Amino acid sequence: MVDITVRGAGIFGLTIAWVCVCRGAKVQIIDPGGPGAGSSGGVVGALAPHVPENWNAKKAFQLESLLMAEQFWSEVTEVSGQDPGYIRSGRLQPVADNAALTLARQRAETAKTLWQGRATWSVERAPKTGWVPNSPTGWVIRDDLSALLHPQQSVSALAKALSRKGVSILSDGLNSGKTIWATGVPGLEALNEGHHRMVGAGVKGQAALLDYDMRGAPQLFVDGLHVIPHLDGTVAIGSTSEREYAAPDMTDGLLDEIIDRTRNAVPMLRNAAVLKRWAGARPRARSRAPMLGHWPDKPGHFIANGGFKIGFGMAPKVAHVMADLLLEDRNAIPDGFDVAASL
Repeated sequence: MVDITVRGAGIFGLTIAWVCVCRGAKVQIIDPGGPGAGSSGGVVGALAPHVPENWNAKKAFQLESLLMAEQFWSEVTEVSGQDPGYIRSGRLQPVADNAALTLARQRAETAKTLWQGRATWSVERAPKTGWVPNSPTGWVIRDDLSALLHPQQSVSALAKALSRKGVSILSDGLNSGKTIWATGVPGLEALNEGHHRMVGAGVKGQAALLDYDMRGAPQLFVDGLHVIPHLDGTVAIGSTSEREYAAPDMTDGLLDEIIDRTRNAVPMLRNAAVLKRWAGARPRARSRAPMLGHWPDKPGHFIANGGFKIGFGMAPKVAHVMADLLLEDRNAIPDGFDVAASL
């Protein structure tokens, strides 16, 4: 007898299944495409915080999740025997002008309180050479809260860990027990059909994987781009945000522009070969926050969707609050994330 059926084997579905299994529940996962078939099978994997100001429930939730991530992925690694590519190596950002420099220094002060002394945001002189983005002012922001992982490796590690706990990922099957719908873009599109206003939609992203080994270095955020030095000796760069698109899984000239911009912003990457090009549609809820909780008017059914660009960073905390709801009927979901508010 199954306690929980998880529909969807992306990052939300897999992490929710994992936490439920670790708490003793019997779980089945159903996804016709298999693990990471949607946007969770990407290449970037930036786990980066919101700026430490104008604090709200979404930023607090993400902070808690980022602080939980190291232990979460350590436990997955221990059971699976596979490396998800997680490392909390921090992030560097260039400072554009004097106004941005003043603001960055103000944020360094607010971070001391808002980040609870568990992470720091500082403003430093940029090194003249090395792994550093071009900075017009000669200053960079460094935070040690940002982390990274390899999306495909982390999905594979979760699937292996679940398998070792006796959970299979099925291509089809019937719902049994409580059902959690973590079905990404198709799930949002299905919700749109039954409502007078849009619940959410897919937003296409494009990214590339470069042949350059900077493992262990901080990620860079420059010119609106994430530059992620993975632990396998590659560097991921991305991504676009395209609300209108014909083919969600096809790359085009917009990715060529990203590659050129990255090479201009990070001199060390100017001659790095492109190993892989990736494109996919990511689920964006109307509120831009994850949609979590009971599915109204559908007893026994729940939704976890809308991870968009922050799904991997939010996933550990999402998994725990959804397990609280599913297994203990305890609702710790922030009001702004509640499914009912989006429907």
